[in-house]
Amino acid sequence: MNYVQQQDRLSRMIAAFAAAILLLTLAGAAVPAQAQTYTDLHDFNPGAGDPDLSQFTGLFPQGWDGSLYSLARNGGTSSDGTVYGITLSGTPTVLHSFDGTDGNVPYYGLTLGTDGNFYGAATEGGSANAGTIFKITPTGTFTLLYNFNGRTDGGGPFGPPVEASNGNFYGVTTGNVGGSLVNPSTFYKITPSGTFTTVHTLTSAQGVSCANAVLGSDGNFYGSCNGGGANNDGSLFKITPTGTLTVLHSFDATDGFDPTCVCRVQATDGNFYGVTYQGGTSGVGVIYKLTTKGVYTVLHNFTGGAEGGDPTAGLTQGPDGNLYGTASIGGSSKDGVIFKTTTAGVFTVLYNFDGTHGSSPQSNLTLDTDGVLYGNTDGGGADGAGVFFSFKVGFSPFAALNATSGKEGAKIGILGQDFSSSSVVKFGGTKATTIVHSGTTFITATVPAGALTGAVTVTTGTTTLTSTKTFDVLPTITSFAPESGPVGTSVTITGTGLKQTTKVTFDGKSAAFTVISDTEVKADVPTGATTGKIAVTTKGGSATSATSFTVN
Repeated sequence: MNYVQQQDRLSRMIAAFAAAILLLTLAGAAVPAQAQTYTDLHDFNPGAGDPDLSQFTGLFPQGWDGSLYSLARNGGTSSDGTVYGITLSGTPTVLHSFDGTDGNVPYYGLTLGTDGNFYGAATEGGSANAGTIFKITPTGTFTLLYNFNGRTDGGGPFGPPVEASNGNFYGVTTGNVGGSLVNPSTFYKITPSGTFTTVHTLTSAQGVSCANAVLGSDGNFYGSCNGGGANNDGSLFKITPTGTLTVLHSFDATDGFDPTCVCRVQATDGNFYGVTYQGGTSGVGVIYKLTTKGVYTVLHNFTGGAEGGDPTAGLTQGPDGNLYGTASIGGSSKDGVIFKTTTAGVFTVLYNFDGTHGSSPQSNLTLDTDGVLYGNTDGGGADGAGVFFSFKVGFSPFAALNATSGKEGAKIGILGQDFSSSSVVKFGGTKATTIVHSGTTFITATVPAGALTGAVTVTTGTTTLTSTKTFDVLPTITSFAPESGPVGTSVTITGTGLKQTTKVTFDGKSAAFTVISDTEVKADVPTGATTGKIAVTTKGGSATSATSFTVN
């Protein structure tokens, strides 16, 4: 049990009051009415040692211990910002105070690594006053990974780096040094141990003052800039891990402006949904959809009135398919709102902040595995310094995966609640025989032989938690025999994860095949095949042989 959990015993909860009624699902079908409940869990008081939330808390990931973690850009012992954790019942703990040498003005939250540690960035401070990248454990052990030099590496990282499937972290910079824009933005890679590489330096036509890149399901990164582009109003871009950048959209202010926040989420339909802080028909921001091919659609223009405006935080997709977010101004009390939108743009205000229980929400809503949304406001509350709140919309608890693909034998972390040593984990219905139980909120399970691509479930007693994302079992090819032969030869392919094979090719030519088991597939060398490698495609991915099959 870490310090954040220990402090949970001292937490207090403030009475909840009812909000609105959720009537429709994403598809518009009628569902039973669900109560929506907003609860002010903690009123922040920096004078009493709490984090100072003034502006842009950003991402708020759930740790292995079940608590939430983020950054405060001000406050702390040196007034240079802090890293903090907070329990779900509302007890905050400052884990690290920045002192300028290790960073200053940390922005837009943290990324949870597959190692259980958190990774983040400070926009200023460090050896060249150009910002830093850091790692911190849930118990507060802080490691400075990199000092930006403010020249070749851009400087001024605005938002945390994100982890790719190769275990490295990737991010973008604004080009700021000491708070002034002096350099082009960059896209960078950094290893968990701190080896830094500038992968790409952006031109002004690609974007200026860029912030945060999110990882897409295609393995590419999607980012935004609040300047540059074709109209000098900002851009949205795609970039490969090796640095090939494609501008997907250039803003013209009428369709949004200033998207520089952790504003994008890839929904289950494969499209990205996000917000801009400014622009649109009323100048106070829009909600947009972006396809991976660059088709941009404004789904909703904020008005700044009853439905809010100036959204500074991104969107979170719920299990119902709808997207949930906050706007920092407007609403019935002019203190901001919580809203939802369908992926078609049907917009609904769910809650109006009233100042007393928070105002100006500027953190991304986090959907915890307990099925509840959590967030922060920058103002309001008993001390006027913001609140930590929960918002219930009727979602059921679920399991969250720290990786959504892996080979048989891979160790996968699973977040949830009420886990025990008797919990049973299944990958696509196949039971994992090896699990490591770490408290009640985290389990590490080894992908078993015969695992199938599908949902991961954790059953504890009579309760089963199901992952909201599919786990893809990646196939392998270890050998094939014979190594050569004419067209029509039956070839035995040996490997793992082959039970759900959908295609076999010889040097790109499709072959007839039969699945024998999870470790064996037989395929006939097809007419027209030439010497080349054998590839197997399954529901979870594809694998290619290390050597070529020779067609006689």
